[in-house]
Amino acid sequence: MIDETLKMLIVAFNDSTFTTPALIPPFKAHVNPESYTQSVFVNFSDMQASGTSGAASKHSHTEPEVLQFEFLLDRTGALGNLATGPVGVIPDIIHFKQLTLDFEGEIHRPRYLKLIWGTLLFDCQLQSLDIEHKMFSPQGLPLRAVLKASFKEYIEETKRTIKENKSSPDLTHVRTVKEGDTLPLMTQRIYGDSRYYLEIARINGITNFRKLEPGSELVFPPIEKVK
Repeated sequence: MIDETLKMLIVAFNDSTFTTPALIPPFKAHVNPESYTQSVFVNFSDMQASGTSGAASKHSHTEPEVLQFEFLLDRTGALGNLATGPVGVIPDIIHFKQLTLDFEGEIHRPRYLKLIWGTLLFDCQLQSLDIEHKMFSPQGLPLRAVLKASFKEYIEETKRTIKENKSSPDLTHVRTVKEGDTLPLMTQRIYGDSRYYLEIARINGITNFRKLEPGSELVFPPIEKVK
C-alpha cells in the first residue's frame, strides 16, 4: 500500500512571503520523482584594464537555484492507487498548469510556489514546463504523461538582502546556530566584539542566551558600537 501522505506536494501562494495560500488545491504527485537536478549559476563579468592583453573574470552575482523534476501522471490503473476515467490525465495536466502557470489577479503574475517533499522545502516559481503525452485511449486522450518542470528559487527581497551575508558589520546578517555556538561567540564573529550579545538577545527575543537551539536562525543587524 502506498502511503499517500509521503507524496510530493506543490502548494501555491498569493504573496511573496508565502503566508497566504491560494484557493486552488495543492498538486500531489502521482508518483514521487526518482531524482531531480539541482543547478546553480555563477555569473562573472570580464573587465580588461587599459594597456593589458587579457581580461580578469570578476564575480558578478550568483543566480537563484533551479530544481528540475519529472512528474509521471498515470490514469491507466497500473499504479493501483488512482482512479481511471474517460479523459485520462487531462484534468491532472490542467490542474498543474492552473496552479503553476495561470496569472493570479492580485499579484499580476503566476503564483508563488512551495515544493514540499520530506525535508525538501523550496520556495520558487515555475520557470519552464514540457509535457510529454503517452499511452492514448481509443479517443486519442492521453492516459499517461510526463511533466518536465523547472522551478526557480524565490527569496523575498528583504530576506535576500539579509541572507547575502556580506562580511561588513554594517550590514544585517542571518546566521544559523550550530552545535556548540554561544551568543557571545557568534557576536564576536560578526562584530569583532562579544559585548553586544545582550542586545542581540533582545533583538531576537532570546530569554536564555546560554542555551541556543541548533538549527535556529538569528538576526544580527547593524549596531552602534561602544568605544
